[in-house]
Amino acid sequence: RTVHENLKFVLKATGWKNRTEIERRIEEVLQQVGMENKGYKMPNELSGGEQQRIVIARAILNKPEIILADEPTGNLDVETGRRIVELLQDICRQGSAILMTTHNLNLLSEYPGKVYKCEHHRLTETTNS
Repeated sequence: RTVHENLKFVLKATGWKNRTEIERRIEEVLQQVGMENKGYKMPNELSGGEQQRIVIARAILNKPEIILADEPTGNLDVETGRRIVELLQDICRQGSAILMTTHNLNLLSEYPGKVYKCEHHRLTETTNS
């Protein structure tokens, strides 16, 4: 499926029926992630950063209260990773909580937020350390 068809599939699978509303929502999320001109592409025709932005677009289609982002910057270059984290921050400001895992400790200083560390099967807050 193309990017557009993939997003349309998700909306239909989650109960959306009105074609006009479906198209409007797809346009909204693609614009939000900066991919408004990529709807016709197949996923394998996109760069790693573009693929990650499409994954985020798919995740926000139904305006979830929380998004679980498992290593969203893991296979990306530093600059693309920063853009992904900034996009997640924008989504957070719009009302979705973002829970992101990362091994990239540099991101923690560049993009502050509540930080928890999982060590020895225990979760502890380390925000100020």
